[in-house]
Amino acid sequence: MTMAADESAGGGALKGKVAGLVVCWFLGMGSLVSWNSMLTVADYYYKLFPHYHPARVLTLVYQPFALVTMLIFAYNESKVNTRRRNIAGYTLFFASTLGLVILDLGTSGGGGIGPYLGVCALVGAFGIADALVQGGMVGDLAFMCPEFIQSFMAGLAAAGVLTSGLRLITKAAFEKHNDGLRKGALLFMSISSFLEFLCIFLYALVFPKLPIVKYYRSKAASEGSKTVSADLAAVGIQTDEIQDAEKHGRLSLKELLVRNIDYELDLFLIYVLTLSIFPGFLYENTGEHGLGTWYPLVLIAMYNVWDIIGRYVPLVRCIKLESRKGLTVAILARFLLVPAFYFTAKYGDQGWMIFLVSFLGLSNGYLTVCVLTVAPKGYKGPEQNAIGNLLVLFLLLGIFAGVALDWLWIIGKEDF
Repeated sequence: MTMAADESAGGGALKGKVAGLVVCWFLGMGSLVSWNSMLTVADYYYKLFPHYHPARVLTLVYQPFALVTMLIFAYNESKVNTRRRNIAGYTLFFASTLGLVILDLGTSGGGGIGPYLGVCALVGAFGIADALVQGGMVGDLAFMCPEFIQSFMAGLAAAGVLTSGLRLITKAAFEKHNDGLRKGALLFMSISSFLEFLCIFLYALVFPKLPIVKYYRSKAASEGSKTVSADLAAVGIQTDEIQDAEKHGRLSLKELLVRNIDYELDLFLIYVLTLSIFPGFLYENTGEHGLGTWYPLVLIAMYNVWDIIGRYVPLVRCIKLESRKGLTVAILARFLLVPAFYFTAKYGDQGWMIFLVSFLGLSNGYLTVCVLTVAPKGYKGPEQNAIGNLLVLFLLLGIFAGVALDWLWIIGKEDF
């Protein structure tokens, strides 16, 4: 493999870490901001489609597309051109988000089954884009420094904070307008479209040129990775001959699956619990309180704020949980939140509910980053890429299961 002298494994090759962290943060935000915008303006969709349970149905539509796409790419991860995969994902996010704006303008904010099916179709595209980007990015970052994955995951949570903050502002600004909800929703989707376009630019033209990124990708290529060839070629680094993974003793996908089954199940269980409560339960099962229509928005905002805080907590090494058994115990103990939410919704006041939602977000962010940064350690570049894809696959499986279980909260209700 030929490389320029300044890209060798010296100190100069590791320059650009801060810039890399910033770019990863924005790329993380871009991988979720469109979907979070959909969730945050759910009150608008409840107004348009009051009988279709938008928060629950749209989430359920989203997940099969994400899951099937992720299954395909996880199985073929060693053959996938990561550059094309990620650029395609961000481009699809951009097109789908812009499509929501065009659909709403074209129907003049009308309800009915036609526009609802159109929204569902675009949400399905979100699911495909999510699998392309999250699996591709986590796999790509898995063989770089752990701080890059942490920053990417923090960006995911930042998307929620951004959309929640904007939603509170737009609700206050437009609440007295007849079409205030619609104006807020269109503003959200327009901002999301811009951010997705920005991510295309950052990933395609900025991230590959950072010395630290070129160093890690070159290192992965020297260990047999074929997924980084296009990214290296884009910055003028030619891989004359990338050896087969077998020559480096790479573990098979099945072996990696078995060796990391506890980490994979950890992520599955984290998101089974989170998505069985967030967002559907928070919109439909928390009753009437003094905050009125602001109540679900405040709950969503508190979840998002504490989720991003939780994703930065592992940066403090003394409180980062790295024990495999410790992670599993903490994740299983988190299921005590199910009865806690049930009895708080039935008997508690809004203060206790806000506390529980905050803890749900904090634990979700903290445990997610702990698992994703610990699991790839000790493996070679191609193996770390495979592990990253497997972890995202189980994360999406957990989300899908959680979304399905979320319907149990409304069984027996009149509007089921």
